[in-house]
Amino acid sequence: MSDEEEKVEELSRTYMVPLGLAYEAPPYRRSKVAIRIIREFATRHMKATEVSISEEVNEEIWARGIKSPPRRIRVDMKRDEDGIVSVKLPAEKEQAP
Repeated sequence: MSDEEEKVEELSRTYMVPLGLAYEAPPYRRSKVAIRIIREFATRHMKATEVSISEEVNEEIWARGIKSPPRRIRVDMKRDEDGIVSVKLPAEKEQAP
């Protein structure tokens, strides 16, 4: 492979990550499993070498405690040229009244 083929380009996408599998874990572990699911989802879909989850996403998962994380979460994933993916909450869109 040449250097051009190995080069990873910058990529940004919005995903709805399903977290239902976290509910198969024991209640005292569910939010931890949800974070792991987000990390694995980003690695699989964005071809990441490393995943960085923002504090806002972490707080959204842990907002209702360890026993009841959300069933799904919408996130923006952005991969830089080094293959590092940053996971953030999407910017709020204004809704019509």
